[in-house]
Amino acid sequence: MVSIPRLARRLLAPIRLSASHVSTGNPGGGAALTVMASRPRPWLRWSVLGLAIAAIVYLGNVMWFSPVDFLNGLAAFANNRAASNVPYGPGPRNQLDIYRPRGGAESLPVAVMFYGGTWEEGDRATYRFVGAALARRGIVTVIPDYRVYPEVRFPGFLRDGAEAVRWTRDHVADYGGDPTKIVLIGHSAGAHIAAMLALDSQWLAAVGLDSRRDIRGMVGLAGPYDFLPLTDPKLKDIFGPADRRARTQPIHFVDGQAAPIFVAAGTQDRTVDPGNTTRLARKIESRGGQVTEVLYPGVDHRTLIGAFSPLLRARAAVLDDTVRFIESVTRTLPQSPGRRPEPALSGANAE
Repeated sequence: MVSIPRLARRLLAPIRLSASHVSTGNPGGGAALTVMASRPRPWLRWSVLGLAIAAIVYLGNVMWFSPVDFLNGLAAFANNRAASNVPYGPGPRNQLDIYRPRGGAESLPVAVMFYGGTWEEGDRATYRFVGAALARRGIVTVIPDYRVYPEVRFPGFLRDGAEAVRWTRDHVADYGGDPTKIVLIGHSAGAHIAAMLALDSQWLAAVGLDSRRDIRGMVGLAGPYDFLPLTDPKLKDIFGPADRRARTQPIHFVDGQAAPIFVAAGTQDRTVDPGNTTRLARKIESRGGQVTEVLYPGVDHRTLIGAFSPLLRARAAVLDDTVRFIESVTRTLPQSPGRRPEPALSGANAE
């Protein structure tokens, strides 16, 4: 059972304002922005928030519901889910949910969000709070399930991801989204899928799409982009023979011509090394591509995605930064490779 005093102390730990950024231009026209982002909060607000979350976790232990159930319960009040269990392929894992802003607006930006789960588990219903949060900020959001290990190995989940993007391109206008304003989002293993679709053009090309024309940007949260060599036997099985594993790494497909990319991680992530985020950003920068990198102090792997919920939003401005990035890359017409608009960073984190 969770120790309430211990959890409360951790949640109430102060986060000091220490924002700084470095912007560098590249000969190829790209730019990189690295930010250590944090926010000051009044002690009273932290106290109330910390005790509330501690109570939720405690109740989850004694009443047999998980904290994420509470986050999704709150999201249900927003009533943003427009459709559920929509098939985009033939199998039971080839279904998706759609969240749309209320009010009937049209030609809205679109996010296709891939969740994590070590490529072997996950359920789109668990991420209702993410879909609702983005929809409330004016973004039509599609969250697909995809086949996982052991049903498939690499690249089976990439093929499913590409099919989900294809479905979105063909049908999202029915839900108020603009099919020319699609941005991919992924967390953890889902960030690997999103990055592979954005950087390795073969996967979207297989479904008749062009990753440089049909994708306006990619958001990667706590993603594994450069994680060789493998030591875990299960991961070795998922990603195949050692002499072919290089083709499973997003970092090896960076050429500076992809759509703008926003990558973020928490400095306290012990599940996926934040170095994955930094190395990918540096590689994109070195090739003249467009990348924005944010590191959130004191944030771990789960809190990074949990911060989409109002209950955890004070821990990291990840929702604000994600929305600002999506708005920046979808507000103008697509441009030719090498002349992408520079994504703006949230004013909460920029100096």
